[in-house]
Amino acid sequence: MADPYATLGVARTASEAEIKKAYRKLAKELHPDRNKDNPKASERFSTVTNAYDLLTDKDKRARFDRGEIDGDGNPAAPFGFGGGGGQGGFRPGPGGSPFEAEGPDLSDIFEGMFSGGNRGGGFGGFGGFGRKQPPPKGANVAYRLNVSFTDAATLSPQRITLADGKTIDLKLPAGLESGAQMRLAGKGQPGPGGAGDGIVTINIQPHRFFTRDGDDVRLDLPISLSEAVLGASVRVPTVEGAVMLTVPAGSTSGKVLRLRGRGFHKKDGSRGDQMVTLMVDLPVGDDALVEFVRGWKDRDKGNPRGNLGV
Repeated sequence: MADPYATLGVARTASEAEIKKAYRKLAKELHPDRNKDNPKASERFSTVTNAYDLLTDKDKRARFDRGEIDGDGNPAAPFGFGGGGGQGGFRPGPGGSPFEAEGPDLSDIFEGMFSGGNRGGGFGGFGGFGRKQPPPKGANVAYRLNVSFTDAATLSPQRITLADGKTIDLKLPAGLESGAQMRLAGKGQPGPGGAGDGIVTINIQPHRFFTRDGDDVRLDLPISLSEAVLGASVRVPTVEGAVMLTVPAGSTSGKVLRLRGRGFHKKDGSRGDQMVTLMVDLPVGDDALVEFVRGWKDRDKGNPRGNLGV
């Protein structure tokens, strides 16, 4: 059982913002998509996610700090019994699909046993049994949701199937990143004190030609030689469909054009941009082009590598 503070590398006095910042950094480093050949990284990613889940749950964090539960969220057993093998921890969901389900919350019982109160009868310090404790909630259920790159950028609603077989439409939040978690109140396992929550971890899938740069989207756009030399209006794909883009005359490979507001949604309500890098695509085996360049009297005019000192 790991100390969630040590797992995330934060102090016990860390704020929620500091915990979230530490988790995002580790989630990016350890995400399975970046460590396909490193199973240990995937295991660590799961451990980091569980630590984040515990520390961002105010009730669980307080109980851990008081020593009532361990780093896995299980009750801290007295007298050395009730360790890891029995009924707590992880159970498979319906149909065998795995999801996180915590063991019964026994902390209230233990708290009563060691309360030291003098109400009620014998057994010395065990008088706390007379106190009425609130019934425990059911266990949380963990889900993994794969979201396409374009859906994440446009915040398209996602349909998710819960452990009980029901489906709901999930509204994605602005500022969404891979590894982010969303809490579905009351969508966990049932319990005497009400149902637990559903904890959804988001995995944004890579795109075949878009890449993400912070809140911006980047795209390498091939253009023809004539479009580069003469200029043109060309169709460009974006996360919301194709738009027209003006390529200035005399454009070279590497020139970057900006499409404003075509990136990811930010938490402040604004959006990033799409950065389009032009890539001049020269035809292969075009004899007329070869002859033109050979006969072009100014073809060697100037040094395009002069600013590199060569």
